[in-house]
Amino acid sequence: MAPRTYRICTLPGDGIGPEIIAEAKKVLAAVGARHDVEFVCTDQLIGGAAIDATTEAGGPVSALPDTTLEAARASDAVLLAAVGGPKWTNTNAGAIRPEQGLLAIRKELGLYLNLRPVRMFRALVGASSLKPELLEGVDLLIVRELTGGLYFGAHEREWGVEGAGGNGARGEFARDTMEYSEYEVERVVRWACQAASRRRGRVCSVDKANVLETSRMWREVAHAVGAEFPEVTIEDMYVDNASMQLVANPAQFDVLVTENTFGDILSDEASMLTGSLGMLASASLGDGVALYEPSHGSAPDIAGRGIANPIAQVLSVELMLRYSLGMDEAADELSAAVTRVLDEGWRTVDIADELTAADRVLGTSAMGDKIVEALG
Repeated sequence: MAPRTYRICTLPGDGIGPEIIAEAKKVLAAVGARHDVEFVCTDQLIGGAAIDATTEAGGPVSALPDTTLEAARASDAVLLAAVGGPKWTNTNAGAIRPEQGLLAIRKELGLYLNLRPVRMFRALVGASSLKPELLEGVDLLIVRELTGGLYFGAHEREWGVEGAGGNGARGEFARDTMEYSEYEVERVVRWACQAASRRRGRVCSVDKANVLETSRMWREVAHAVGAEFPEVTIEDMYVDNASMQLVANPAQFDVLVTENTFGDILSDEASMLTGSLGMLASASLGDGVALYEPSHGSAPDIAGRGIANPIAQVLSVELMLRYSLGMDEAADELSAAVTRVLDEGWRTVDIADELTAADRVLGTSAMGDKIVEALG
């Protein structure tokens, strides 16, 4: 009987992206061999690489070419590495930037929530900037709304505005609009409650209801949805307090759910619990093809040096196996393999400390090899 086949749209992107996605493909091949599954990976352009290619081709310049979007829609899942870098940095209004490719693919695929699991590897407690006793029992899930809020509202600038800011001054005036509908809040909070019902039954809804009207609506809708889940306790927390509690007492959290901008900030802050952004994976889910990516950026300062940490990319594969392909057993095996490698003392430079033996510090490819080896 022919093996099952899954089509994966792989988006190497920019910076260290091509290096770490190569390790993800290596791991997928090993998983496929163990479970009689074939993963057909097809590279497509996104971000700065897409801008360069479309510029060179002389057609419309784009951070998300139509061919990439078509390939993504025709796939079983999308695996992204990273986008961006100083080469394409330009904050002028109307400029095409790599990050626009990421926002566009999320929107076009209807990916309305992002999952960021944050769990501690015991072997890396010393890599965190927090005291070890604060990290005991940390296992939380950040659920971030992905298609609304400031990132997708109107962005405007005006020049020579009289009275900008209400102070009677003349100058430039900028406006970013934050909007949410009940439906957008309902679906992401409902997902968070469903996740909590399978975990420890606690949802912390993060908002800024003392200032923002969108947050006041968010809070009302969150409690209405929470009433559908009697086994789940839902509580509210202002985002400024949540940012403090994440580093003061992170073990108190089970599932956090919040809007787009707050989720972007809090999930990056939570990465420091693990000691490195290179350790956190994420999943962007909707009603169709899902997208999986590490939580870190393109790290252009180390691109091409072969020292980038591929573990977040590998753990993104774990999430893909779990949420898109229904391969829970393979996902558990991959998670255990990563844990085993770390328990044996193997490190990339970003998670090494003064106790790490020099011969245990690995480059990108060698770390991928160790994980494949641990898969057995």
